[in-house]
Amino acid sequence: MRAAAIGVALAGLGIATYLTVVHYSGGDPVCAVAHGCATVQQSDYAALAGVPVALLGVLGYLGLLAALIVDGENGRSAAAFLALGGLGFSVWLTYVEVGILDAICIWCVGSAICMALLAALTSFRFVRGPGMTEV
Repeated sequence: MRAAAIGVALAGLGIATYLTVVHYSGGDPVCAVAHGCATVQQSDYAALAGVPVALLGVLGYLGLLAALIVDGENGRSAAAFLALGGLGFSVWLTYVEVGILDAICIWCVGSAICMALLAALTSFRFVRGPGMTEV
């Protein structure tokens, strides 16, 4: 369970890092959907209190990875808490994409999928307790 969660968190970190680099370089993300990713990345919703959402994703995935490395109940609790919070934020961002911006960013969808998987994996790991920490 932990290895799978680490793999998913690394994939999410890769996506968030790419979007952060694109944000600070001033370019547009490579996107299979016409104007979708650029529309999302250049919107007013692409930053929260002046901090790019992509950078918040990098920090969130790094926090999840750190929590996944920590043994014991504290690590399991922190990982589940961060993943569930990240999932809630991803749900809100997906609503913004579809409901407000009328655009879909495939990178954002990929990150939301990673966060949903992490929420499931870390919650299951938390509920199962110590016996599942090394699985």
